[in-house]
Amino acid sequence: MKTNEGVIKTFIEAGITRGFTLPGLGITWSLPAFFDRKDEFELVLARSEQSASVMAQVAGKLTGRPGLLMAQGPFASSTGAFGILEAYFSSTPMVVLTDTSCYDGFAQYGVYQTMTGDYGAGDAFAVMKTMTKYATYATTPAEAIYGTQLAVKHAMTPRQGPAAVVMRTNIIKEEVPDHPRAKLYPTEGYLRSTPMKPDGDALHKIAETLKAAERPVIIAGNGVYMSRSGEMLSRLANREGIAVASSYHGKGVIDETTPIAVGMMGNWAAKSANRMVQAADVILVLGCSLGPEYTRFRDEKMMRPGEQTIIQVDLDPLNAGWVLPVDLAVTADAADVIRYLLDVSGVDQAQAEKRRDFIGKIKADNRYGDLPHFKTRPGTVHYADIMRSLDGFLTPDDLLTLDAGTNRIWATSSLPLRTPHQLVAPGGIGGMGWSTPAATGAKVTCPEKRVTGVIGDGGFVMTMDAIATAAEHNLDVVYVVANNAGLGMVRDNLGNKAIGVDFGDHDFAKVAEGLGGSGITVTEADQIGDAIREGHRRGGPVVIDVKVDPAASHRDCSDYDDLPDPSALK
Repeated sequence: MKTNEGVIKTFIEAGITRGFTLPGLGITWSLPAFFDRKDEFELVLARSEQSASVMAQVAGKLTGRPGLLMAQGPFASSTGAFGILEAYFSSTPMVVLTDTSCYDGFAQYGVYQTMTGDYGAGDAFAVMKTMTKYATYATTPAEAIYGTQLAVKHAMTPRQGPAAVVMRTNIIKEEVPDHPRAKLYPTEGYLRSTPMKPDGDALHKIAETLKAAERPVIIAGNGVYMSRSGEMLSRLANREGIAVASSYHGKGVIDETTPIAVGMMGNWAAKSANRMVQAADVILVLGCSLGPEYTRFRDEKMMRPGEQTIIQVDLDPLNAGWVLPVDLAVTADAADVIRYLLDVSGVDQAQAEKRRDFIGKIKADNRYGDLPHFKTRPGTVHYADIMRSLDGFLTPDDLLTLDAGTNRIWATSSLPLRTPHQLVAPGGIGGMGWSTPAATGAKVTCPEKRVTGVIGDGGFVMTMDAIATAAEHNLDVVYVVANNAGLGMVRDNLGNKAIGVDFGDHDFAKVAEGLGGSGITVTEADQIGDAIREGHRRGGPVVIDVKVDPAASHRDCSDYDDLPDPSALK
């Protein structure tokens, strides 16, 4: 058995049967073993390491099992870092297989592309250590196989995240010794685990605290998304009359049109969510870091340790009581806590109804779900028009991917999602260009779903190579490009000193045709919904170039207002 044969054997043993790649040098040398097992393993060829990394990260996000990125050392650690960093910050299971590109013994001579860390070389292992939860540098065939087993293990265990195997290039085609001193064992035994059991006393205290609360709020985060426990959370919150706000990672984990849903919290979010968290006497945080962007950068009027009772549940004890001090920190899976609370008796219906009335008042006062109409210059539409059209289009059979910037802010603040877990969005580094390869990867991973991606024109150009990948793999995906001919959010923030933010108004419908898909151009608001439906009827990759008024601003849907005094909300 050669190293490359042992590595793919490990992946298949671990249940990883798909990888995303743009091969080079050491990864090229690995591929003959993948060819020999092509009936068991699907290799998806992307057009850039950046797009391949996003596709792999999305596969992990959607399945809860490691997505696999295979790319040559200097590029896995540079352009491929885009998806790896998103996985790192988003706690997405992912494995990166890469190499040192050292050309059989020339590493110490400064051969081009080499990443061994020698003089004159880059250092793939050092780079990978900065953005993964586990990285190993394999210099023998046995180390490569065992390192792959451990990478899968680390990617899967709480807290989930990316793990990397950096192989010395010359070992990839070498034979594995029949009797290595460090014996190799089957992969299964390394991946066995049992779920953690939450502390019973802590669960009881959560239940009693919620029961006694007048205005409780649950903040749903990535822990709810990754455990797929949104439906359970919705049943609990509706039964008990508990408001549910979300972090960006938790957006859409429950039906956001239900009475207890108050939207996403933070600066670029729903005012109703911020005001409800302000008004709460008890806050239960489920799988959310309480990152500063969610709390308006620790606005002292919003979450108030010592005045409000704050309970934080997280898989990682280091993350509870990290950004803000808490009254109770519970190490547990969010799903287990929700399940326990569903099984215990809660408040009576009169108390639940009183809570629901208060939630309704907060939502009404802050115009939750109200998507206004905006006047635009002729031949253009507003972001609100795109969101209104998506709201009338999405069904339980859909997945929606988002990107960065103004288009994402309008979606997260103003688009009510009715189907839990249908949103696929970047919340780690949240970089431009994520949505197009994410939509492509989502369709590869979930072929039964109808997939629509939303992205700005700036982000689209960064990764439009993913359209070619979709065409080559016969994928039916619609990509909605909110084309405002510039960097909208940056332009907004610069005000009357805007510079370095304007692009030409390119014809992305023609670009789509050149990449093997088809295109539709939209210049009127009433065309958007029809264009999306037509795009999905056509089949194949379809780009909808929506001309957006450059004056349309993210500030029209963001919560930049000074928060009121908390006592005024009670």
